[in-house]
Amino acid sequence: MSARGRVLVVDDERSMQEFLEIFLRSEGYEAVTVGDVASARAQLESDDFDLVITDIQMPGDSGLELLHAVQSGAAGGAETVVIVMTAFASTETAIAAMKEGAYDYITKPFKVDAIRMIVEKAIEKKSLSSENRRLRSELRSRIRERHLIGTSRAMQRVVDLIAQVAATKANVLISGESGTGKEIAAREIHDGSDRRESPFVAVNCGAIPENLLESELFGHVKGAFTGAVQSKPGLFETAGQGTVFLDEIGELSLPLQVKLLRVIQERTFRRVGGTGDLRFDARLVAATNRRLGDEVAAGRFREDLYYRLNVIEVELPPLRERREDVPLLVAHFVEKYGSDLGREAQRVNDAALEKLVAYDYPGNVRELENVVERAVALSRGEEIGVEVLPPTVVRSRAGTGRERLPAEIFHIDRVIFHIDRVRVTVPARRLSRSS
Repeated sequence: MSARGRVLVVDDERSMQEFLEIFLRSEGYEAVTVGDVASARAQLESDDFDLVITDIQMPGDSGLELLHAVQSGAAGGAETVVIVMTAFASTETAIAAMKEGAYDYITKPFKVDAIRMIVEKAIEKKSLSSENRRLRSELRSRIRERHLIGTSRAMQRVVDLIAQVAATKANVLISGESGTGKEIAAREIHDGSDRRESPFVAVNCGAIPENLLESELFGHVKGAFTGAVQSKPGLFETAGQGTVFLDEIGELSLPLQVKLLRVIQERTFRRVGGTGDLRFDARLVAATNRRLGDEVAAGRFREDLYYRLNVIEVELPPLRERREDVPLLVAHFVEKYGSDLGREAQRVNDAALEKLVAYDYPGNVRELENVVERAVALSRGEEIGVEVLPPTVVRSRAGTGRERLPAEIFHIDRVIFHIDRVRVTVPARRLSRSS
């Protein structure tokens, strides 16, 4: 049976330590006792406690100094609760303790029932604080999950197509420039399908040498090649009935293209060095930043594989073709990186937002994310201005993007940064000047 909570008792009187230790353990708590503040600090640095009960008047540092250390984070955890004890029941001592952040105080001599009630409430407060922190963290994680963000017509077409595709079993080819969010789109296809409870397995075909990529995909048996000291399942096997995402499929060598084609046609594969066929039950989603049609014409990609993969194509538009989504993305990334740095009230001013919208982003959304992360890290105060933007963004020709957009787009930053943060990820209506 686990303890109801962990309590650190700090008192220079040995008899008081023993009394509180016996009492707390009889109530189901785990108790540790020390005789001075220095020892208490050492305990708090090396272990976690839910509650500290400390005397105020002790040789050396006082209990109020220990209380201050806990409240400032120099000792103890973020939600550690402190109760102070004093033999001097003066109003001044009690007020000082409460001002420093003590949960409550008790005076000596004290009644057991009073201690029992105060300790129970203190432990309950700590438990509630920890749960609230966990829930806030979970909510922040959900808010910050990467999704395809955008209300432009181009992105809405993509989102609608993904919703339709997810419900099918068809192979999908996601095309688009680097940084447009192809893996995010693949994950949304997986999450929207009936395979969502099974693994999503991603591999970058251009990041792994050809001789290793075959083993990575198909697995190998013991002794199949030098260094294969034991059998290993490949990604096609570990994916089960989930989704296999082959990023940068255009980098796949012709010999591996032949083997992948067989997997698609026969729905079976064989480990490297193996003799038996294994069933392939996963769905294939591939992505490329190349024009595979041109690669087929040049003889670098098999035509039959191309048509097997490209049952349904989802084409992600570059960011420069959907500039009206830039403010939404900026808001999302400011929230994401502002939370990391404790700057959740930050906003981008009009001049900086205009520069961000006007820039062409050869690296697309990934580049915009890096730009915003840099700006959040370098900015001081609540406002992000032009001075913290990269020179390439600042030097972009003013009006490049604005001429293509309705004027009201430059008014939505005030809305974005003052509404519930969750709104950056939900389908949004077109904002008017009056919004």
